[in-house]
Amino acid sequence: MIDLSYRPRLADLRTLSPQSLGLLPFEREGVRTSDAVAFQGRAGYDADFLPGFAVPLPDTGAIAVDVLPVTGSDGDRLDYEHFSILMSKSRRLALFTAVNIDGSASVSVPRGGDPWAFDGRIPEEAQAGDELYADNDFDRGHLVRREDPNWGPTAGVANRDTFHFTNCAPQLSVFNQRSWLSLEDYILGNTRRVGERATVFTGPVFRPNDPVYRGVAIPLAYWKVVAFIHDDGRPSASAYLIDHDVDLGAQSLLFGAFKTYQRSILAIEGLTNLDFGSLRQFDGFSNEEKATGDVVRVLVTEAEDIRL
Repeated sequence: MIDLSYRPRLADLRTLSPQSLGLLPFEREGVRTSDAVAFQGRAGYDADFLPGFAVPLPDTGAIAVDVLPVTGSDGDRLDYEHFSILMSKSRRLALFTAVNIDGSASVSVPRGGDPWAFDGRIPEEAQAGDELYADNDFDRGHLVRREDPNWGPTAGVANRDTFHFTNCAPQLSVFNQRSWLSLEDYILGNTRRVGERATVFTGPVFRPNDPVYRGVAIPLAYWKVVAFIHDDGRPSASAYLIDHDVDLGAQSLLFGAFKTYQRSILAIEGLTNLDFGSLRQFDGFSNEEKATGDVVRVLVTEAEDIRL
């Protein structure tokens, strides 16, 4: 019988006994750390991946003091399967990621059972872990998209490699699931490329006034630089900036409209102090700005807005 006359008071209520992992509080002990030796044999990012079009990693000379040292690494790179990461010492997040994509050899790797992990090659305190993401609206936003390095016979290894805290940054869920993930779909899904190959650099914009949350300064903007060869032989390089506003002082996170712009590589260099070298020569936006002195910026709302 159901007693519809029952009117509970606070003293009548019982504490919940959690029966699912989804209701359990975050426990630091449950987070895995990948052993440093497990990464042996990872070639990482390949600057010569695009045939005849060398695309080296951006130079970090201007911000060398903030590059986290990696023992035994050439250039302080953290090499994973088909991608590499350089970490920021001061921000505990990636300075940038660099991935090689081979769409012609893409392998669909089902998502599920992929726990995030610390990278054992660098100290855990140099990485922003689950303490930053628990009980709020932040996603562990992949910087290298999970699908991008999943090609060839080692696709499964690449998939698991993307689930390291070195490869994520705090992004509001609506930002991560819409604007951020759709941008590469726009670019790569609407171009014809030699061998379906592309190289993508991704990173946050670090600003001195970024709001601090749980001891981590939260980036409010992210950038991408994409390089490939058109099927007519033209090298292409283009840059994009996504900005969002967050109120971290509120009880719950408030967010404004996300805007995606195609920008020049020169503009990204100005925001990040990275140096993309000769890559900017293949970017029409950068060449236009150098020739005219005017800033070129295009709001991207659909694939047809992007100019390559």
